Amino acid sequence: MHQAGACALTQLLRYDPPDADSRTIPCPCGHAAHYKELRSRTLLTVVGPVGMSRPYYLCPHCSKGQIPADAELGVAGLESSPGVRRMEAVVGSEMPFAPACEPMQLLAGLEVTAKAIERAAEAVGAEIAQRDDREIGRAKQLVLPIVSPQNIPKMYVLVDGVQVPVVAAETEGRTGRIEGQRARTRECKLGCVFTQTTVDKEGWPIRDPASTTYVGAIETAEEFGFRIYTEAWKRGWEWATIKIVIGDGAVWIWNVADRHFPGAVQIVDLYHARQHLWKLAALLHPQDPVAKKVWMAPMKTLLDDGNIEPLVTRLREIAAEHADAHPGLAEEVLTEAEYFTTNASRMRYPEFREKGFFVGSGVIEAGCKSVVGARLKRSGMFWTVRGANAIIALRCCRLNGRFEDYWEECRAS
Repeated sequence: MHQAGACALTQLLRYDPPDADSRTIPCPCGHAAHYKELRSRTLLTVVGPVGMSRPYYLCPHCSKGQIPADAELGVAGLESSPGVRRMEAVVGSEMPFAPACEPMQLLAGLEVTAKAIERAAEAVGAEIAQRDDREIGRAKQLVLPIVSPQNIPKMYVLVDGVQVPVVAAETEGRTGRIEGQRARTRECKLGCVFTQTTVDKEGWPIRDPASTTYVGAIETAEEFGFRIYTEAWKRGWEWATIKIVIGDGAVWIWNVADRHFPGAVQIVDLYHARQHLWKLAALLHPQDPVAKKVWMAPMKTLLDDGNIEPLVTRLREIAAEHADAHPGLAEEVLTEAEYFTTNASRMRYPEFREKGFFVGSGVIEAGCKSVVGARLKRSGMFWTVRGANAIIALRCCRLNGRFEDYWEECRAS
């Protein structure tokens, strides 16, 4: 059937020479290009390779040629049809490029190279990223899309960062996470938006089904702020009754929240806050697991109950006790005490739970693994920033259910 389809398509793609009154077309240089000959090429389509024969025009002024039929079919300068590129984009977004050749052959009967899949996936991802950048650019100018009125009881914005391994050229001049070593990764900033309407019978919040969308890129916090703001606006941020931002306590996250989501409830992820306490427990009792748990129990209770001021007071007392004998340890404890002091208003967990809010960032933590880690952090992978951002944009587009919208726009244009 594929062979029959390829034969039929080959016949359809054999253009006749243009009529006498269609032998000149406008050239971008401002002059006219003249019909010269029919030119042939082979194009890979969803039914296999097909031959094409179409008119070629040449401008005598600038010596540049044109093939209008290729532009009309969306294959100008490309080796495959839009349908094949769509397949390559899907498999390339899900798995390493070389293994992706097998499902292309097994499921579609198409022999393609790993390099072809890489080019197609990254090109499609780059086009999606450019489309997103245009929307972000308009948002910077306050030219925002009109969002129809919606009934959204609670809308959440969650933000986190995940390290992506990159080639050496992308980390030149950057300090590594380990002192004395060069950087080997770049941070991808990832955000998600979802809504909540109900709680369960025990009062725990329930995320609305299929309401989560993602955005992400390796970029500065300032650039990412506009990215997550644009996504939240498209989702109906202005119509949400209650607006909540959840993060892990990183300063850049709250700077983004203050700038782009003023008035939103800010919550530090409870489980990240607990990790800070476990870190201190390990420093204070490195060789005694039992003592570590004994120390942690009352501190965890203070945190979970939102009693941050007594917690900070106790930490400062501990720092004072170790100031003379262990000044380095005392400094670590004071640093953590400052973390809790700075984020005290974001750690009123009983109050948040009473209102039926999420207090954990599990959704974005899972997103870091499913959106970024599952594709970009496999063994032996090292990316350019451009390639990584293209695949991230492609994966976000697919997970957000907008992949077919992109192809509809391509067909319409």
